[in-house]
Amino acid sequence: MNTLILGIGNLLLSDEAVGVRIVERLERDFRFPEGVELMDGGTAGMELMEYMASRDHLIVADAVLSDSAPGSVITLCDDEVPAFFSRKISPHQLGLCDVLSALHLTDEFPQRLTLVGVVPESLEPHIGLTSAIEAAIPVAMDRIVQLLRNDGCQIEHKGAVHAF
Repeated sequence: MNTLILGIGNLLLSDEAVGVRIVERLERDFRFPEGVELMDGGTAGMELMEYMASRDHLIVADAVLSDSAPGSVITLCDDEVPAFFSRKISPHQLGLCDVLSALHLTDEFPQRLTLVGVVPESLEPHIGLTSAIEAAIPVAMDRIVQLLRNDGCQIEHKGAVHAF
């Protein structure tokens, strides 16, 4: 198993930080087996290429624009992901598209690519998530844990049982 869970987002733009917050909470609440790495990608772009290269499964957590209601959790797989980022929220998504394109060119594209996205309510300059996005984090976390379990990973919760 060679999996990366990558949280992307800008902590200064309210709900745009959701991907980073999802990864932080996954790291806090769960034990992951060897071969599953969690990473705060912040707003980095091409600098992430070496971390994303040649993964069995790359799972990206991020804010995504959609016609769905704020707080909706959207899951996209493989070729759906780069196409979805044609509607950009912020400059880091351009960087992510560039990295994915470069990984194709170098034959280092992940075997599987999954985006777990949360539709933001606010992208205003502000540190902290809106209540709708806070409420969506456990749903997104559960989706990621299920993806890993479907891959055969044994994931352990560190504390009390979550009501997912």
